[in-house]
Amino acid sequence: MCPIRWPAPRLPPPCWGAPPPPRARRPPPPLGLHTVGDLLHHYPRRYEERGQLTHLADLPMDEHVTVVAQVADARLHTFASSRAPRGKGQRLEVTITDGSGRLQLVFFGAGVHKPHKELLPGTRAMFAGKVSVFNRRLQLAHPAYELLRGDAEETVETWAGALIPIYPATAKLESWKIGKALQTVLPSAQEAADPLPGPLREGRGLVTLPEALLKIHRPHTKADIEEARARLKWDEAFVLQVALARRRHADAQLPAVPRRPRTDGILAAFDDRLPFTLTEGQRKVSEEIFADLATDHPMHRLLQGEVGSGKTMVALRAMLAVVDAGGQAAMLAPTEVLAQQHHRSVTEMMGDLAQGGMLGGADDATKVVLLTGSMGAAARRQALLDLATGEAGIVIGTHALIEDKVQFHDLGLVVVDEQHRFGVEQRDALRGKGKQPPHLLVMTATPIPRTVAMTVFGDLETSVLDQLPAGRSPIASHVVPAADKPHFLARAWERVREEVEKGHQAYVVCPRIGDEEDGAKAKKKSPEDEAEKRPPLAVLDTAEQLARGPLAGLRVDVLHGRMPPDDKDAVMRRFAAGEVDVLVATTVIEVGVNVPNATAMVIMDADRFGVSQLHQLRGRVGRGSAPGLCLLVTEMPEASPARQRLNAVASTLDGFELSRIDLEQRREGDVLGQAQSGTRSSLRMLAVIDDEEVIAEAREEAARIVASDPDLERLPALRTALDALLDEEREQYLEKG
Repeated sequence: MCPIRWPAPRLPPPCWGAPPPPRARRPPPPLGLHTVGDLLHHYPRRYEERGQLTHLADLPMDEHVTVVAQVADARLHTFASSRAPRGKGQRLEVTITDGSGRLQLVFFGAGVHKPHKELLPGTRAMFAGKVSVFNRRLQLAHPAYELLRGDAEETVETWAGALIPIYPATAKLESWKIGKALQTVLPSAQEAADPLPGPLREGRGLVTLPEALLKIHRPHTKADIEEARARLKWDEAFVLQVALARRRHADAQLPAVPRRPRTDGILAAFDDRLPFTLTEGQRKVSEEIFADLATDHPMHRLLQGEVGSGKTMVALRAMLAVVDAGGQAAMLAPTEVLAQQHHRSVTEMMGDLAQGGMLGGADDATKVVLLTGSMGAAARRQALLDLATGEAGIVIGTHALIEDKVQFHDLGLVVVDEQHRFGVEQRDALRGKGKQPPHLLVMTATPIPRTVAMTVFGDLETSVLDQLPAGRSPIASHVVPAADKPHFLARAWERVREEVEKGHQAYVVCPRIGDEEDGAKAKKKSPEDEAEKRPPLAVLDTAEQLARGPLAGLRVDVLHGRMPPDDKDAVMRRFAAGEVDVLVATTVIEVGVNVPNATAMVIMDADRFGVSQLHQLRGRVGRGSAPGLCLLVTEMPEASPARQRLNAVASTLDGFELSRIDLEQRREGDVLGQAQSGTRSSLRMLAVIDDEEVIAEAREEAARIVASDPDLERLPALRTALDALLDEEREQYLEKG
């Protein structure tokens, strides 16, 4: 068995909600080709066709052709140009003929030397290139050519019909050098250990791995390429899904305390007081979670849902079920604004059920505490004491929850909100605070396509909330082309005033804050900004201009991430109380902020945000009985990709459809988090949107194989492939999942 190292797909945390990455001018990352296996799995990104053999009399314009002809004439000319002012520029003109017509070939500069020696009159060769016109004559500029010697007929047939692989390359390692290296090692492909079990491969009509490697690098036909791709996609999907299935299997062996709610406990009391009926989706997802909580191994569930679908309500009921069972629940939020917002909304929803041990608290009440890094010493000490004694059944906090000082009496459930904003180490540190592994519920308000959920969150069971609660109003979204139609922007501010006159409130969102430090960062970070010669609009500047201009007389306030926490909380409280008409903010309001009276949102420089982020922001309005309005302001021209992205957001409220659009507009690796590490995406063949069927089938096959043979003792080649996937860093990623 050949010791060909399997190239390991990378598994960093996913990165959602950010705009498509700018076309940075940094050099491409190194190719990471260290072994024969790396080289064999460095697949062509496309194939050049030399074209069909063409008669010189029938040459089509602007197409790649291959012709077989004889050199009739070759002349070297010198000329003066800006690069060679002393008349030392060189141009080689070669005239070829095949008996049906004549064609001129042109070579310039240093490229003239080799053909000048080889393309002598009477020489027969094949020439491949793109047909163009110069001085009313057809020509091929710098064509590739192959001199015909020996068995000319065979050479013509094989050379002209060949599919030429073009590899991902760097400036120092060109595609043709990679191709030559592959030619040397390709015989080794015959010894490559095949990770796919024989029955699986045969049942799906897939070629063997050695055959797939030969066909991907040296295809004779396009059918060869398709056969190879179909097989190699399966390898990528299957090996990754086996890793995730083994993670799920290992989790199922861990011990956990079953947490079953009491029929007469705090959850029942909470449900009895609800002033509305849960949606069918909320009830169904809650049942899935309660079933998981009742088992003696840890729940690992992803709860994803549309903006405003009621995920917080589902999470709260799960936390109350754990409190019923004598445990504690912790909710981890990415920002202090969101943690405070969650704490406010949870205590409001629970009423006296959140006043455990306090005067006026209900019989079944527990304490709900907040823990953030900016809390005063006395409040912090009290919160830590309540957690350690078990008096607080629920704690909501930021990364401050992870600190060593924080001790729980009996941590039974960890709820992670906006999962993509936390590192795996942070989540793992919180989960490690339980006496036994606690149950885990991961929430995201960013809809994730099913295949991405299976690929990135493949070790989690998935629940989806796609039904909005009753009473939610529709949100109308429109693109405001500020550069093309300035009167549209003026009308946008009029609409904001109209909403305020009706007693409602509005958000204005800007990409940056606007103080000096922020400005410096923006210049450093965004090559696109420099190209567009205007920095993104800022909260502080915009708020001042609006208060003096189109929104004069309205109560305008600002909110951004660098404000002191108490100031942020005070602004949000004033806005929630209706004491602020227009809140000019950064994306700090993107998730979790719930002010039902806010009906309008104007997003400035909307093209600076990603599709999913715009959808998140838009979800802050229309949360009450009045209809919502979202205006996407941009200066991008109508035909630009940025405008097409905004038009897509304006055209649908379906977050799952938008998530597909978002994914299609990015490189695969960025979606899976590769941009952060600076490496190329390891999904060389697999496309998570296009190959949904392959991923789903690979997941089923992986689950079946791991269930019957968890240690893969009967599949040593698969185990070898898995060992390469799970190097130390990736093993930690899956462990901390």
